[in-house]
Amino acid sequence: MATASESKATRRDFLYIATGAVGAVGVAGAAWPLIHQLNPDASVLALASIRFDVSSVAEGSSVTILWRGLPVFVRHRTAAEIEEARAVPLSDLKDPESDEERVLEGHEEWLIMVANCTHLGCVPVGESGDFDGWFCPCHGSHYDTSGRIRRGPAPANLVVPPYQFVSDTVVEIG
Repeated sequence: MATASESKATRRDFLYIATGAVGAVGVAGAAWPLIHQLNPDASVLALASIRFDVSSVAEGSSVTILWRGLPVFVRHRTAAEIEEARAVPLSDLKDPESDEERVLEGHEEWLIMVANCTHLGCVPVGESGDFDGWFCPCHGSHYDTSGRIRRGPAPANLVVPPYQFVSDTVVEIG
């Protein structure tokens, strides 16, 4: 007497499995282009990182460069600016972050930040404001010499992008 566990695979079972396999391949083939179009465009990837020679930036001055379509401040800080930024107690800051966390060790004189106010994205004006850092003329946010928010409606410090020095004078952002 035959039981259900002893039954052999039938032609109908094969058709069910084959149909399921073809359906799975079809769904994957249709989904692949949709998922692939979410990847960044080649032009965006080409601008993913840039190199900039900082040797032309004099001490006490800054330049604005573009990275991924965003303005980026590259500031060559003076010793007085570094000392002033490090003397600020973290309890006085709206978004507590030490100066050491915002610069690379061994390159403390270089401050690199995305030049968009964290309030609504305006470009702050350098070497101005109540703390001799940056001032956003749109809504009145004041940043200090380390790009940290000190006064105004901005909720956070100016963003420090990922960067590294590939030589003594060349920085790679991104």
